Amino acid sequence: MLISVRTIWVEWGDCDPAGIVFYSRYFAFFDASTAALFSRALGMTKSEILKQYGIIGFPMVDTRARFIIPSSFGDEITIRTTVTEFRRSSFDVHHRLLKTDALAVEGFETRVWTGVDPEDPYKLRSRSIPAEIIERLSEDRVLNEATTAASGAR
Repeated sequence: MLISVRTIWVEWGDCDPAGIVFYSRYFAFFDASTAALFSRALGMTKSEILKQYGIIGFPMVDTRARFIIPSSFGDEITIRTTVTEFRRSSFDVHHRLLKTDALAVEGFETRVWTGVDPEDPYKLRSRSIPAEIIERLSEDRVLNEATTAASGAR
């Protein structure tokens, strides 16, 4: 499967009063990593992907994480993101957050390829994931990204 690798530095604002990354920040890191996986695999920004495929997004419908080693302000962490399974309209994403090559946090998401319901524009409806999306995200390669701060700035 295609793996997207992002390396980030933990910023002061990512941390709680104890000086470690506040748990919800990991989910923000994972969300950005999923968007980066798709953008880099398809060669377009997320907004371009939404427009190209006529969807409103791929919202998360289930998530969980396993916290193993804490991260602190100034730590450099690497997130390896891949789609582990595709179904008709949903897919599973696995994130491995590494700190000095040790597994620190593991994240799991289930997302749904979603568009506006044609019968009711105030509702969402799942859509079949296009074959070319599945094909691109199933390639056996690793995509590395330049290192950035968690916020995207450095």
